Amino acid sequence: MKKLLYITVNSKPENLSVSRTVGRAFVNKFVERYPEFTVEELDLYKEHIPRLEYQYFESRNCMINEETAKNLSAKEQKEVQRITELCNQFIESDVYVIASPMWSLSFPAPLKEYIDCIVQVGKTISLPKKGEKPEGLLNDRPRAAVYIQSSGGNIPWIIGTMFNKGVDYVETIMNFMGINKFEKLFVDGTGNTEEERTVAIEKAKEKIDKIIEKIEIKEHALV
Repeated sequence: MKKLLYITVNSKPENLSVSRTVGRAFVNKFVERYPEFTVEELDLYKEHIPRLEYQYFESRNCMINEETAKNLSAKEQKEVQRITELCNQFIESDVYVIASPMWSLSFPAPLKEYIDCIVQVGKTISLPKKGEKPEGLLNDRPRAAVYIQSSGGNIPWIIGTMFNKGVDYVETIMNFMGINKFEKLFVDGTGNTEEERTVAIEKAKEKIDKIIEKIEIKEHALV
């Protein structure tokens, strides 16, 4: 069964969150087109995302094994188990949709904590030998990621890279793990009024079909 993992990063209810409103519209349209996909949702403000502690790792980005984990406290063992669950859930998915607002030129902190949990040696990346570059392990089958970002202002594309650090980072991380098909959906100019918000949402929704087309998911491409 093919899986879409829908990740949201906003503490607001969906009806008050622009990124989540557009994210839901995207997921609904995607499943309408590809009914063979199941959807798993991960709300990073509601789900427990562990902060990484040194005792959880045997080396950089490499989790301790089950036998070593038995020496940890019960609470720490649960944290290690949770990190493993999050990483496995990510690996088992085929399409990733992340809906997040732009905060401080980036994204809310829970997304970074989540990314730290899923970038693991032997699972999503390889540990390079001396002089070699690390390689992503998620190029084993076709995968795609879509980053939906809302922002209050209209940022001209010519200076967008100066202010849009979050989306660039997420794209780099996805590529780092081997996911090279990456699309962006910006919901700019949400402003301060309900009218501005509504206009921005509708403009973004008009782009959804085109982005789904760009992902180019063929009937037998994702297994």
